[in-house]
Amino acid sequence: MSAESHRRIVIGDVHGHYKGLMTLMNAIAPTSLDSIYFLGDLIDRGPQSADVVSFVIENNYQCLLGNHEQMLVNILTQGHKQAPNIQAWLYSGGQATVASYQQGVVPYDHVEWFESLPTYLDLGDVWLVHAGVDPFIPLENQTSEQLCWVRDEFHSIQKPYFPDKLMIIGHTITFTMPGVAPGQLAQGQGWLDIDTGAYHPRSGWLTGLDITNGIAYQVNVLKNLRRVLPMEEIVAHVNPSVWKYTHTSKRRA
Repeated sequence: MSAESHRRIVIGDVHGHYKGLMTLMNAIAPTSLDSIYFLGDLIDRGPQSADVVSFVIENNYQCLLGNHEQMLVNILTQGHKQAPNIQAWLYSGGQATVASYQQGVVPYDHVEWFESLPTYLDLGDVWLVHAGVDPFIPLENQTSEQLCWVRDEFHSIQKPYFPDKLMIIGHTITFTMPGVAPGQLAQGQGWLDIDTGAYHPRSGWLTGLDITNGIAYQVNVLKNLRRVLPMEEIVAHVNPSVWKYTHTSKRRA
């Protein structure tokens, strides 16, 4: 398909890196015919979460609920019931999000928007979700906890969850998987992970994937680099048989 055609572009975990996102968007140069999708985790860790959220809202881009948005919503809407989790969220990058808002206050319209975010989007041949699914549970029984937080039990699946859809995910930085280098995408059985670790000092890469034309747009927020590559040049295949399943990794933020 011609690169001039209508594009579907999926963007991985931004984590508050607004300047890097702007560089990425300039490289992608979306038109009014293109559809832009964010996989969640717009916030936390990076210095400009408020600006990232405002940009996505103002442009009416579709965005999924990530585990970091879920943590923030739980804290803001459940108040004292979430007291034990506040420190965990702050430790996971929440302090940077607070600092990015004027007087440390998340405006009500942003809270409402976070609450409205879907946990997945079905594009027909492609299915978008932040983290993945519990492979042992039917789709209708999946909770936001599983869709926003799952890791090892999903990555180690031996066959695709959907026989006719590619699942595109974020949440788990790709280089933490066996045989995947910083900046590479990771592909398993029926899934493709595009969270290349924008905030992480070992990586710095933020990825936008044109799934219509199979083109990866990447910027490095730490080194001020950018590149555009055919997707197949930066995909590493993950062997599920060497994936080490641990229950604790499910809750790493």
